[in-house]
Amino acid sequence: MALTACTPASSRLLTPTSSPVRTAEAARAVTGRTVSFDLRAAPTALDLAGKSAQTWSYGSIPAQALRASVGDTIRVKLDNGLPEETTIHWHGLALRNDMDGVPGVTQPAIAAGDAFTYEYTAPHAGTYWFHPHVGTQIDRGLYGALIIDDPNEPLRYDEEWVVILDDWLDGVTATPDQVLEELSAGMQPMSGMEGMGPMAMGNMLMGAESDLLGGDAGDVFYPEYLINGRPAADPETYSSSPGRRVRIRMINAGGDTAFRVALGGHRMTVVHTDGFPVTPFEADAVLIGMGERYDVLVTLADGAFPLVAAAEGKEARGFAIVRTGSGSAPAPDADIPELSGLVATADRLTAASDVALPNRQPDRQLAIELTGSMEQYDWGFGGRRFDFDRPLDQPWQIRSGERVRIEFTNSTDMWHPVHLHGHTFQHAGGGPRKDTSVVLPQQTLTVDFDADNPGRWLVHCHNIYHGEAGMMGVVAYQA
Repeated sequence: MALTACTPASSRLLTPTSSPVRTAEAARAVTGRTVSFDLRAAPTALDLAGKSAQTWSYGSIPAQALRASVGDTIRVKLDNGLPEETTIHWHGLALRNDMDGVPGVTQPAIAAGDAFTYEYTAPHAGTYWFHPHVGTQIDRGLYGALIIDDPNEPLRYDEEWVVILDDWLDGVTATPDQVLEELSAGMQPMSGMEGMGPMAMGNMLMGAESDLLGGDAGDVFYPEYLINGRPAADPETYSSSPGRRVRIRMINAGGDTAFRVALGGHRMTVVHTDGFPVTPFEADAVLIGMGERYDVLVTLADGAFPLVAAAEGKEARGFAIVRTGSGSAPAPDADIPELSGLVATADRLTAASDVALPNRQPDRQLAIELTGSMEQYDWGFGGRRFDFDRPLDQPWQIRSGERVRIEFTNSTDMWHPVHLHGHTFQHAGGGPRKDTSVVLPQQTLTVDFDADNPGRWLVHCHNIYHGEAGMMGVVAYQA
């Protein structure tokens, strides 16, 4: 049966704690081991090269990485020391529905001063991350890496480096809530600015352009771009030895910025995206949209090298140093040819054979149109903005066991990284398995997934300001 629009919500839907959800969790392979963590969300100060920014975090920015193995039970107690309610979403994990961290859809929000314990089985190996799913909190310092190890890891490498990229304004120019309020008033295009480059107007950014992103690269002005919580003026240094093979796990935790990432003097071999392996692909740089993750292998040369995360189209960058020997540290504005070389994007990748979906015709098709504009700031799906007070109004409905095809058609003049909770989909034509993918303006992205994780799952743009303006919806399993 094919559906091309939202069906009425009168049909009974599975609840996050229903029997099928519990049955799916019980069917997961388990190790019998429980790994426990404590997190506290609270106000904090971030040191930006001697300048202090008041923000929120889980104790550090980024939070200490959480690590477990496939089949482990993960137990995380979150104490909410913020002045408002919050949750944690475990981005990319196909976990049990009642632990997904979406207020009004999978759980009540955790009130200020309260606590909640998340507990679930780790279903798949890979690079994931965690962040709130309340308002614009993700554009503060509330994020960290979640690494799920494969006990039978087939890759061979000597060490790992987790690299979290972020665009930063909280406590410097504005709060994310103030930015959303300003954006929501709309932005009128200004003639005569073509070719002038990015120009800040309050918290808005005009003239940020990228061919890779199909035009408009972003609309928020950020005064800083961070790698692992540090600005270019005070960069992190990763120390190693020549000849060492490093797995770099890259995560884009930004709110409005895609990053083009390259390591001076090196090529990268892309081996995973969004936690799932791909046919190895050699490139000079990698383009990472908000919410995406890419794992690359690099064999280190001798010396000191710049790791550059260019804010795509915004003429700014995050910066870190890789040092394996003597020599002067590279400058933050170092010109590296890799940034203009071959850029790995999802459309160039193919899923590894062991994770590719079996050939099967879809049982159900969902047509999701991305709509809206900067002028009205009316981002939504199908011309409809998400109702946060009635999140289960008109969900897209599916049934367990179906092969589901989604056609994301972007009718806007801006790119959008769309994220589906609780599942990984595969790009059409044998492309990669992902949970977050860039849909370019005036283009259609077709993906398939198997409905094997019952519950109610959010689908949304991972530009935090687009999502909060209304580009969200729910895919819900029928009872």
